[in-house]
Amino acid sequence: MNYTITTAPCGIDCFNCLLFVDMQQSNERKAFNERHPQMSGLNCQGCRQQNCPMLSGPCKTRQCVEDREIEFCHECADFPCALLAPVADQAGKFPHNMKVYNLCRIKSVGVDQWAREEATTIRTRYFTGTFQIGVGQEGEATTKE
Repeated sequence: MNYTITTAPCGIDCFNCLLFVDMQQSNERKAFNERHPQMSGLNCQGCRQQNCPMLSGPCKTRQCVEDREIEFCHECADFPCALLAPVADQAGKFPHNMKVYNLCRIKSVGVDQWAREEATTIRTRYFTGTFQIGVGQEGEATTKE
C-alpha cells in the first residue's frame, strides 16, 4: 500500500477509516453499515484520490497543501495553523484531533514507518484510551525515542 497516497495531507490515516474502500469487508465496517445504513454505500478512495465523502465541498486543508506544492502540512512554514486546530465538537466520532500528533510522528519517523507501526495504535487509543492530567493517555507512550 502506498501510505503517502492513503494518508491525508492533514495527517488523517485514511487507510484506517471505515469508509475507505479497502475496509469494505471488515467486521467493523459491516457493524458500521448496520448502525448507519444511509452511509453503507460510501466507498472512499482516500482524501488524495477524491474529496472526502463526509465534506459538502472541497477540503480547505487539501487545497492549501496543493497550492503550496507540499505533501503534508508538517512541511509548511506555517505548521501548525488554524486549519489543524483541535476542537471538542464531535471528537468522540471523528479523528480530527489526531492530525497534529500524526503529522509530528510522520515528520519524525516517515510516513511508511508511522503507518505500519503506529497509526492503528494511535487511532485506537484516541477513541478508547483514557486521559489523565499530567500523564496524557494511560499506558505506555505510543513511541519512545
